Amino acid sequence: MKYWMQGVLMIVSLFASGHAWAVDSYRFLHVTIDTPWMIFVFLFFLVFAPMILSAILHWRNAMRRDKDEQDEPHE
Repeated sequence: MKYWMQGVLMIVSLFASGHAWAVDSYRFLHVTIDTPWMIFVFLFFLVFAPMILSAILHWRNAMRRDKDEQDEPHE
């Protein structure tokens, strides 16, 4: 009985998955002229902005370290 139920479930799942294949078609992608701009904005905020922020923080801390070294008396 157990194997029979598994077989029925497998057959039903194979026939029911036909509608899910339509997700791969072009009509669901909605590619427009704005798509490259959306990719650019996505990459800018997720990749370029943290890199720019880390460069600014590195430069700021490097300047602070040099200032601290100048204030210390040399032996």
